[in-house]
Amino acid sequence: MRMVDLIEYKKNNGEFNHQQIQFIIDGYVEGSIPDYQMSALLMAICFQGLTLKETALLTKVMEESGDIIDLSKIEGVKVDKHSTGGVGDKTSLVLGPIVAACGGKMAKMSGRGLGHTGGTLDKLESIPGYQINISEEDFINQVNEIGLAIIGQSASLVPADKKLYALRDVTGTVSCIPLIASSIMSKKLASGADTILLDVKYGNGAFMQTIEEAKELAQTMISIGKHCHKNTRATISSMSQPLGNAIGNSLEVIEAIETLKGNGPEDLRELCLNEGSEMLVQANLYPNKKEAYQALQEVMDNGKALEKFKEMVKAQGGDVSYIENTELFEKPSAIIELTSKKTGYIQALEAKKLGIVSMKLGGGRMTKEEDIDHAVGLVLNKKIGDHVDIGEKLLTVYARDDLSPELLDEIYQSYTIVDEFVEKPILIEEFMK
Repeated sequence: MRMVDLIEYKKNNGEFNHQQIQFIIDGYVEGSIPDYQMSALLMAICFQGLTLKETALLTKVMEESGDIIDLSKIEGVKVDKHSTGGVGDKTSLVLGPIVAACGGKMAKMSGRGLGHTGGTLDKLESIPGYQINISEEDFINQVNEIGLAIIGQSASLVPADKKLYALRDVTGTVSCIPLIASSIMSKKLASGADTILLDVKYGNGAFMQTIEEAKELAQTMISIGKHCHKNTRATISSMSQPLGNAIGNSLEVIEAIETLKGNGPEDLRELCLNEGSEMLVQANLYPNKKEAYQALQEVMDNGKALEKFKEMVKAQGGDVSYIENTELFEKPSAIIELTSKKTGYIQALEAKKLGIVSMKLGGGRMTKEEDIDHAVGLVLNKKIGDHVDIGEKLLTVYARDDLSPELLDEIYQSYTIVDEFVEKPILIEEFMK
């Protein structure tokens, strides 16, 4: 078998079999297939696509390119959730504790943020002492004992995806649904959970710009899950504006804590309750979503959800006093309130622009090697559909220095304010399975 023949084959819309995909992935991981040949193949895939069968085969071969986590020592059904990313998406920090407080077992491996989207690990590391790297034995024991652990992905998990993603990033081959789906699902399958809930976001702050693209990606990943005998479902949710009000690492942790107390923003609370009820039904812990939803509401209201979060933080070395008193989180020196320049209704609030502002403040990174500032970010006072008067507070910026005129412009350009009444947007479009 020769790589050049396989490139030609896919260029002419041929369908790969298992043996051919195995040859490609093995060769690329071990180095016998060079970057320039793999780049050519990736571009051919972008133009010709992959069938669902090819995509499932690619996912399985990528999954098997490294370690596969064995969670069989964890009692009960192991649930997992993955978001395709967005601005202000601190869902896992709320979802994990509420699901665990209702008897779910969530053994989650998460990633860091890159570009305008935040990462779960970066948020958790804003809690002093929190350890994202623990042994597999401690990981399993912790989930058995408290029902929840959120750690960093093992370096030996799906090495094929690490190499392929780095190459896709520099060859203009990122936005290809079969490649996105196989990348996400190979990591989820290798992580060992019994059930997977995908939160596929669409809108200007998401990777998928339209609802049609989001549904296509969701359906592709669900098909992969079925092919691999995993109970896989998906939420289609909007990222036309940031989720919740906080953007920035410690600010999002504080908001997650408030949500666990039942006091968080309505959109974040609703997304977590809806997704959590879906996960509990997937785990066969409740017969239907209505009963699961009520149980999740109850653990928020009676304090059990917050207690579960504290248990996880303590088990992973974090300082629980920060959870008990969020005033302990560092505040940067420049806390700047920005007010509206006109009266009207918020028609648009561009999540991506605000995510980039937070990144420029130091709250995100352009490359994986960059350090981030956990304390900086934004807290929104007004969102789409809200009325605002001239001079009324739009948001608060947490920064190390005064804002430059350019950054101020970027913030104000994120808002569109009109005279006519504006409906609040739909957050959850649908659930798919």
